[in-house]
Amino acid sequence: MSHYPDNDSTEIEFPIAHFFHPQKNTWLITANHGITFNDGDDILLTGNVIITQQENTDVELRTEKLNLDTSKETANTDQPVIIKTASSITHAVGMDAALAEGLVNLHTHVRGRYDPNEH
Repeated sequence: MSHYPDNDSTEIEFPIAHFFHPQKNTWLITANHGITFNDGDDILLTGNVIITQQENTDVELRTEKLNLDTSKETANTDQPVIIKTASSITHAVGMDAALAEGLVNLHTHVRGRYDPNEH
C-alpha cells in the first residue's frame, strides 16, 4: 500500500475486502489494484476483480473495473461482467450490486446459459 499526501490518495496492490453480515453470506472481493481518495469509503478496483461468497464459492462474479462504496456496501461497474454458478453463466455489460441485500442488477446486453445437470 502506498499513500500520496499531495492528493490524499492511497494505492493498494492486490486488495482484499470482506463484507460480514450476521446470519448472511460473507462477500469476498479481490483485485489486482485499488485506489482510494480521502476517507477511503470509495475504492476503485481494477484488474481481475472477483466477487465471491465465502460460504458459497460456487458463485463468482468477474469484471475488470469495479467501484466499491464501503460505507453503503454497494458496488457498480459499466464494464463487462461475468457471473458463474455451478449450473449457469451470465454475461452482461454494467452492474449495480447491494452487497448487504445480496442483490445484483445487470444493465445491458444480458445473456446467459443455464444447465441444471452441470455441477
